[in-house]
Amino acid sequence: MDTGGTGDAPRLSGWQHAWRVAAVGVASVPFWLITGTLLPEGAERGWFLVGDPLVGLVCLALVLWRRGFPLVVAVLTSIGTGASMLAGGASLLALCSLATRRKPWEMVAAGVVYVVASQFNVRVYPLGVDLYPVWLLLALPALIAGTSLAIGVAIGARRAELRSLRERVAGAEREQSARAAQVRATERNRIAREMHDVLAHRISLVAMQAGVLGHRADLRAEDVAELARGIAEGSRQALEELRDVLGVLRASPDGDLGPALGPSLERVPELVADARSSGLDVGFGSAVAGQPPEGVGRACYRIVQEGLTNAAKHAPGSRVEVEVRGGAGAGLRVRVGSSRGPVAGVGAPPSGYGLLGLAERIALLGGEFEHGPTPDGGYALAARLPWRDGGRV
Repeated sequence: MDTGGTGDAPRLSGWQHAWRVAAVGVASVPFWLITGTLLPEGAERGWFLVGDPLVGLVCLALVLWRRGFPLVVAVLTSIGTGASMLAGGASLLALCSLATRRKPWEMVAAGVVYVVASQFNVRVYPLGVDLYPVWLLLALPALIAGTSLAIGVAIGARRAELRSLRERVAGAEREQSARAAQVRATERNRIAREMHDVLAHRISLVAMQAGVLGHRADLRAEDVAELARGIAEGSRQALEELRDVLGVLRASPDGDLGPALGPSLERVPELVADARSSGLDVGFGSAVAGQPPEGVGRACYRIVQEGLTNAAKHAPGSRVEVEVRGGAGAGLRVRVGSSRGPVAGVGAPPSGYGLLGLAERIALLGGEFEHGPTPDGGYALAARLPWRDGGRV
């Protein structure tokens, strides 16, 4: 049963308030009737028939405000029990409601008022109580008030526990929502990075070859045909790699791209060969002892790919040197450098995500990444990727 009394208690509608007040009022009626039957013959019944019910109704009305003014209502209804048997139920409800606040000084004060008021009640309705010892006349109302207060304390403790559980559940839901949002953001970034890596390189080479066709009027028919074949082949490869990425995304309900998505270190020579066939002047040096972990190999491929893409877009005609060296324990070092830096107004517009995606990828592996102009006027990307003994990062 909800007995209200604090702002922590659940809100009650009007009919719920009325039901509780009516219940305690009805519960007091039997005691009032028994008192009437025990009144001695010839005793004045005017107060019993009029005054007692009026005081009881006032106390029942007061308990409607027990939440806003719990201590005041508990004290006033306790005083009311000194003159009315019908006020007993309202008083006990007010005491129980007050105890849900679990403030000892309030409970002691209200309990003392109730015990003291009960001594006046035995004067209003003697009923032969002078035959009982004083300690019993004090102990009985103290026991009744203490029981009511104990019930209120138990209800308050239960409410506090339920409130704590609700807060914990709400906190867990917020934390879960935050984690889910973070996972979604991470996966979106991974998807965007992979899509950029798949398309940027191929499209850049296609754009470079198409640019040659548009600006060179002195090309032979054989050269035109070769460039056209390169454009068609590059477009086909871009679509195939894009299809691979989309296939992995559809196969993974949670959007996880998987540890083995994308080409790895063994396909770097093929990447260099494709760049050469597209017109880039690329030198390649490799000295890798063993097979690196999948994540490291894939990151190496993407670094070389991004370096060749940037050279094709921003420094066409430059000499590009690709170096891959390392082994287990020493780490894998990758460097892609061009003989000159970016040329303004040349090539496709920058997307702005390639180097950022590389930095994120390498940071997740625990590696180091740097890029910028070189002393000889060129531009280079350089990375050191961790490769511990045992082939694990």
